Amino acid sequence: MLGVALYNWWAAVAVGVLGHGALSRNPNSLFSDLEATGQPDAGLLRSLDVAAGTLILVAFVLLGRPHGRRAREWVLLVVFSVAVVVGGLFPYACTEGINASCRAAEWHFRLPWQHYVHVGAGIVEFGSVTAAAWLARSRTRGQPVAAAGVVGGVCVVLAVAYPVLGVSYLADRLGVFVEPLFFVSFSTMVVVELFAREPSTQTVAGRGQPSRDPPSGVEPGPR
Repeated sequence: MLGVALYNWWAAVAVGVLGHGALSRNPNSLFSDLEATGQPDAGLLRSLDVAAGTLILVAFVLLGRPHGRRAREWVLLVVFSVAVVVGGLFPYACTEGINASCRAAEWHFRLPWQHYVHVGAGIVEFGSVTAAAWLARSRTRGQPVAAAGVVGGVCVVLAVAYPVLGVSYLADRLGVFVEPLFFVSFSTMVVVELFAREPSTQTVAGRGQPSRDPPSGVEPGPR
């Protein structure tokens, strides 16, 4: 849970504890802009990302790879945690979310290679946990467990949030209000995968099916 809390450092930035009021001054910025080289508290925020990804990775390794269909989700969330670490180690070279010249240089591949490592890590981070959410939704659909409802809710939020994020990114507007939807959704998926329990095979298999066993005290007839 500590790793999930550190992953959501944006909440501390939003209330002004970190970032020197950066979000109130630049509501169009992306969270990665706050970690860009030269930004206030950038080093601390990057360290929080590295610590968060490392703790989440350790948690999944200690949990161990589960059996069956859930194993694919475990692999994807391990990839997610590694991507979080990589993103923290290789920051943006400039604030592309709020700086037009930085954005232009990015699109023309004129920035240092570390910048593009961060971009790639972000794509992997978002893609891996989103894929894990859709796989979990398929796996838990119809199961009598609370996790099924939670995962379904996460998928609905992501289905709405991605188009909104696309518009925000292309328009360079209000990214700070869109990204929390993803961070909360991703954190929810990590918690669900770490702590949710699978329903017993007997419960799932027997739900809605008549018992094959004869009543007590009655001998089965000839077959």
